[in-house]
Amino acid sequence: MNRREVMKFLTAGSMMVSTSILARGKGSKDIKPVVLSTWYNQAVHANNAAWSILKNSGTALDAVEMGVMVSENDWSNCCVGLGGNPDREGNVTLDASIMNHLGQCGGVAFLERIKNPIKVARAVMEKTPHVLLVGSGAQLFALEQGFRLEENILSDHAQNAFTEWKKKSKYQLKINIEKDGIDVPPTLPNGEKNHDTIGMIAIDAIGNFSGACTTSGLGFKMHGRVGDSPIIGAGLYVDNAVGAATATGNGEEVIRTCGSFLVVEFMRQGYSPEKACKKAVERIKNITPNKLSEIQIGFLALNKKGEFGGFALNKGFDFAVKSTYLDNEKYDAKSLI
Repeated sequence: MNRREVMKFLTAGSMMVSTSILARGKGSKDIKPVVLSTWYNQAVHANNAAWSILKNSGTALDAVEMGVMVSENDWSNCCVGLGGNPDREGNVTLDASIMNHLGQCGGVAFLERIKNPIKVARAVMEKTPHVLLVGSGAQLFALEQGFRLEENILSDHAQNAFTEWKKKSKYQLKINIEKDGIDVPPTLPNGEKNHDTIGMIAIDAIGNFSGACTTSGLGFKMHGRVGDSPIIGAGLYVDNAVGAATATGNGEEVIRTCGSFLVVEFMRQGYSPEKACKKAVERIKNITPNKLSEIQIGFLALNKKGEFGGFALNKGFDFAVKSTYLDNEKYDAKSLI
């Protein structure tokens, strides 16, 4: 075998290297820390923020909170934070959840005019006996914790998208769902995806997991709609003995299957993160009443060995991983369709 053939063989072989070895750094036992999050374009900046904590032996909990706040504070983001797209009434409503290695968790849903829902979710976890606060109750709690009530305005891109949606929609107060559907497009008028939740999971230097998930939800949704992101076991789940998982895409499908919990349970049975995500997507495919081509679901998972993986229903889901050995490596998830 000549040198060119050897290099070709080695290159082909490198494509099959286990993600656990990539995370570990060529077989080293030191796999930690590792952070990964959904949707590469926003994940890079979010992962960098999380890494600034992880690389200094900070906790995974602090890291994921800091990481997803980057997306929450990005006024140009279509689907996370107060700059995101509104519901069909023109109001931006936010959902978020957070979970640590002890199984402690908190979430907020249908939260309006509060800048960082992930921080409110953490306050719910640490300062109340509850897991989930919603609507005006969540807002009141945030104000009691020192958060500020922001102006009720839309970002320029959200206002433009809302205006275009109203021109083309069949919106009416009384909706015949069977006849008209709920008239929520899978893509926005400018062609962007309509489901850019950020989900982030991490393992820190001492081997503890945490995760965070935050979104402004499906653009032009019915007023009061809540997706999977704030629901523990749906948009996010952590089991420190096994690993962590998070979801993005159409929340109704993830809620219906307790998606992130399901992924972690598959990992508990011995499946790799990618295979566990695939099996959860297959479960959704088998029971969803919706047209598969019109929805998207993506899962991410990370296990105790440092293996990570993702899988999607349709093509187009990507994510980024950052560790000592991976500098925000981009991964295009495999898909069923």
